[in-house]
Amino acid sequence: VQLQASGGGLVQPGGSLRLSCVASGIIFRLYTFRWYLQAPGKQRELVAGINSTGITNYADSVKGRFTISRDNAKNTVYLQMNSLKVEDTGVYYCYPGGSWGQGTLVTVSS
Repeated sequence: VQLQASGGGLVQPGGSLRLSCVASGIIFRLYTFRWYLQAPGKQRELVAGINSTGITNYADSVKGRFTISRDNAKNTVYLQMNSLKVEDTGVYYCYPGGSWGQGTLVTVSS
């Protein structure tokens, strides 16, 4: 599986970003995808997940602020992040299992 995550950047607290992850080498529609955050000096933690039928789950820390979605026609999974906080800073990885890819860096700072 090959994963290309993008959409990260520098944003002020309260701002928004949309992350994208394009996957290839798999039958995309069959897979559950998860977004993970690796904050500086911390272990990677689960942020959100979406299964093959579109059922979603979220970490308590992002409920009401983040939305995960998928477009099977484009082999892409998204993470819409609103009301960003400083503690959302880190590298975000999408993960269908097996391969982590490079991730995309999000920095929330004033």
